[in-house]
Amino acid sequence: MKNLFILSICICGLLSGCNKASEEFSVAAEPSFKTYLIKTGEHYSDQNLFSELETSVLKFVVKFDSSAIYSTVLAENQYDINKLYGFSDNDANHHQYSARIGWGCSENELRLYAYVYNEGVITSKEITSVLVGSEIQCSIVVSSASYIFKVDNYTEVLPRAATTVKAKGYRLYPYFGGDETAPHDISVMIREEN
Repeated sequence: MKNLFILSICICGLLSGCNKASEEFSVAAEPSFKTYLIKTGEHYSDQNLFSELETSVLKFVVKFDSSAIYSTVLAENQYDINKLYGFSDNDANHHQYSARIGWGCSENELRLYAYVYNEGVITSKEITSVLVGSEIQCSIVVSSASYIFKVDNYTEVLPRAATTVKAKGYRLYPYFGGDETAPHDISVMIREEN
């Protein structure tokens, strides 16, 4: 009986030790995606809040659902670049200085673009096509004379004419257009990373 009592104490000690160890090594919850909704007939997403930003890199993960597939009213607008996420720069309005990853749906593919304003002039370049439903790693790195856009394993570089050391301005959220507004409700899920 005495041996059974000692064995019970040892088992309880081991079990409580395991519980304590698991508490110490518990994994922090992963930040969740924020869903941005662009309603039918609108350009701006529903969560288009002013948020200041000063950074040398903006990292985020994006996930599109099937609502990102669309057809424009005018065929020539199908190649317009919608804006996904990014920032204004040079402590100025985004139509003067900014860097964003853009997106569009053309030729049955969802495509991501590097998209910048420098002194009011737009420059853009396709980065890659992506799959609906996948988690897509994105970043915009700021260097003195360029923006480095990364989408998964693809990279494009566009010039930067801003004079601030870091990007200095405000966040830019999902926007539909070009010339046309959203043909139906479009949901875009974004999770900002550190």
